[in-house]
Amino acid sequence: MEKKLNETFIKELSKQKNEPKWMLDFRLKAYEKFLCLENPNFGPSLNIDFDKILYYKKTEEAKNDWQDVNEKTYHTFCKLGVVEAEEKYLDGVSNQLESEVVYHKNKTEQDIIFMSTDEALQKHPDLFKKYFNALVNYQENKYTALNGAAWSGGTFIYIPPYTKLDRPLQSYFRIETASLGQFERTIIIVDEGSVLNYIEGCTARIFSKQSLHAGVVEIFVGKNARCRYSTIQNWSTDVYNLVTKRAIVESGGTMEWVDGNIGSGITMKYPSCILKGDNSSGNCLSIAYAKQNQYLDAGAKMIHLGRNTKSNIINKSIAENGGVSNYRGTTKIAKSATNSYASVKCDTILLDSQSKSDTYPKNIVANASSTLEHEASVSRISEEKLFYLATKGLSPDKAKDLIIMGFIDDFKKELPMEYAVELNRLLQENV
Repeated sequence: MEKKLNETFIKELSKQKNEPKWMLDFRLKAYEKFLCLENPNFGPSLNIDFDKILYYKKTEEAKNDWQDVNEKTYHTFCKLGVVEAEEKYLDGVSNQLESEVVYHKNKTEQDIIFMSTDEALQKHPDLFKKYFNALVNYQENKYTALNGAAWSGGTFIYIPPYTKLDRPLQSYFRIETASLGQFERTIIIVDEGSVLNYIEGCTARIFSKQSLHAGVVEIFVGKNARCRYSTIQNWSTDVYNLVTKRAIVESGGTMEWVDGNIGSGITMKYPSCILKGDNSSGNCLSIAYAKQNQYLDAGAKMIHLGRNTKSNIINKSIAENGGVSNYRGTTKIAKSATNSYASVKCDTILLDSQSKSDTYPKNIVANASSTLEHEASVSRISEEKLFYLATKGLSPDKAKDLIIMGFIDDFKKELPMEYAVELNRLLQENV
């Protein structure tokens, strides 16, 4: 199979996946657009050699029993805590290694669709086509176009009307190969009156060569439905993490993003809500922890279209050892969104004089009956607090650890239990 991204590769990939002609045509159009588009003119500099990226790697066929999974793959996910989490906390899991899902299990007996996106294209073609590319258009930027051309794997979920799962569904994405490009496509539909709690994890081995993660997530929240999407990404510092995530929310619906960014060399990610319906709401609670050689440019977007809509963005940033952790976001209350309310709060802790953090908000209110509030703060760890904790017998590292954990306490409270434990572990490794 052709290794470089070109028309031959795309045709071979689509043929190998046994896709319908319309999908091949879509991929080729997206590839043509990818060639025309430039990198974003904001945020960190992106110096990606696209000729050195491996665009597709299949490891094994998807299984629904861990005993049938390759032993090395099984032990990889065991070490990540994924196997244990499935047994204790989850109603279903989908685990992707490189470019394809390698393990998938739907444990709930309710009448939902939960499968890989590739499988959904084959088994539910009409439903798939209705929602694919309906919310995140491939032409939006260079990396949505790249995803459109080379997408593989990802998760497809459809929750029927008035359905509530007892426990979360989870997907986990893992990169094990140097210079791999991972381009999963996730589509989630939460129909009227339903509730979904979905969690996602992302990690990669450390290599000296660049890897690229450019996923696309499209979420459709129906009337009076509710979706919570929790994620912690801990990519290694050789990974470019360039992701587009967006939800559209109908009347009375609620979309919640709980977003943790611990790893990657460069991240550009701005989970978004389009509050289309009256009385709909959107929330984004996020943290970004940037260390040496990390540039995390993250935030959120809230677009109010319906009347009486509400949004809330809380962003927590931490930077140390020369890391850069920025907030970039947009909140827009349209003329039609009368009597709406939006709040944006950005807090940053800098752990030394070499680290940086900036806030780049765009706030627009187009009617006189709505309110938008924005506050931001940047501070250093207080020497007085460190001294006080030292008098109580804590070492400087333990004292700093305690202050950081308190700083992100609101975020931890919103995570599922197993992810809160994982976040504590990751942060303690970083501090």
